[in-house]
Amino acid sequence: MTGFAFFVAALGAVAVLAVLSNRLADRLRLPAPALFLFAAAIVSDLFPKLNELSLYAVRHLVEIALVLVLFSGGMSMGWRRLRPSLGPVALVGVAGTLLTAGALALVLRWVFGFDWLAALLVGTALSPTDPAAVFSVLGRRTVVGRSGTILEGESGANDPVGIALMASLLAAGTAGGWSAVGSGAGEFALQLVVGSAVGLAGGWLILQLMRRVSLPDESLYPLQVLFAAVSIYGVATLARGSGFLAVFVAGIVVGDARAPFKREIQRFHGALASLGEILAFGLLGLIVSLRSMVTERAWLTGLALAVLLTFVIRPIVVGGLLTTVRLRWGERIFVVWSGLKGAVPILLGSFILTADLEQDLRLFDIVFAVVAFSIVVQGGLVPLVARWCRVPMRSTPLQPWAVGIRVQGEPVGLRHYTIASGAPADGRPLFELSRDEGVWVSLVSRDGEQVRLGRATVLRAGDEVLVAGGEQPAAARVFTGRDE
Repeated sequence: MTGFAFFVAALGAVAVLAVLSNRLADRLRLPAPALFLFAAAIVSDLFPKLNELSLYAVRHLVEIALVLVLFSGGMSMGWRRLRPSLGPVALVGVAGTLLTAGALALVLRWVFGFDWLAALLVGTALSPTDPAAVFSVLGRRTVVGRSGTILEGESGANDPVGIALMASLLAAGTAGGWSAVGSGAGEFALQLVVGSAVGLAGGWLILQLMRRVSLPDESLYPLQVLFAAVSIYGVATLARGSGFLAVFVAGIVVGDARAPFKREIQRFHGALASLGEILAFGLLGLIVSLRSMVTERAWLTGLALAVLLTFVIRPIVVGGLLTTVRLRWGERIFVVWSGLKGAVPILLGSFILTADLEQDLRLFDIVFAVVAFSIVVQGGLVPLVARWCRVPMRSTPLQPWAVGIRVQGEPVGLRHYTIASGAPADGRPLFELSRDEGVWVSLVSRDGEQVRLGRATVLRAGDEVLVAGGEQPAAARVFTGRDE
């Protein structure tokens, strides 16, 4: 019991420090995942027994952690927000990932002298962006416009591409590099179609559970949704689809729906996503050996590859694809810069360690070096690049107190909006809205503080309002500038 108690106490203390490290990350202007990753890598070198963790156990735990991150990310995005940017998300998330993998493989083959299979494996591992890193960097900030949606959608959509390519390459073994890529096309299409179908069906089933199944305690509703989301991942994977895509799509389906205890469910899954982020980067850091990275000089190759990927390959591939999308040049540059690597590339890199390739450890170390550069340099400079590119990025302040009432039935005609810049309600007094639009504002929160209301109270962009009356599409247009 003494040994077990010491383990539990140490684990709890480490978890508390991991949560508190978010404050340190803000002070250092670094993404929190960078601290988790490097701290775990340093600890694993200081205590070599931690390196004895089963690679398969780490991989499976990280997959569950990413399920939590993706489902929460899908819920926070929702279909209404994704719909206007669905085309660019599919273009960058699918075609962009495939082209990036091919371009990286060519560079590794012709510039660094890798054989084709090794070049394709490393290129595939580094091709997808990472939802945990992207959601972590953008999660506390609101990016005005389509660029934030494209980034988040890309990070959720491109995981199936990388996973399908990696699986086909490993299955092909010593077969020709390009023939292995060709054989992966069918596997990728299957994963995409099955994952999307299971995600749509699973999201609909989750909504039915949320709306129609009455539970004896409100704390059970978030747990019900959690277990359903995990089941969706398992069913999609068993059906040879992408489990990651399935849970992301299911989260999007649930995101905009009205349901009992919806806010509590979102908060619960937001907390789980934060836990998943800590777990994913911490566990993956434990399988990294900083010592071997230095002795094998893998960090030099990784640094050179990271610079080429950041400043040459991604701008050419993703920037070229985005020329067909209606975005300002500043928004295009922001999307190109902010495609962060993270837990998913390291997870894919861990598959190389089980491929029985020559110098497999060096290949994995190269993947880690590229991810480290991406998280620290790219992630740390995201706010600065947004400012240079004139992409509005607002930090969302925490609001620790809530005002509300509980009702037995679904409230009809009572809705919550955040006023968009340029919307009809922006800059107008309350009496005009009630007279001209037929809506009544019952509560206004501005910069986290409640506003005392009067007939002449003028609303501003960014205000959160509780609205009664009016038809839903018309009310949405008044406060957000678009139809629901």
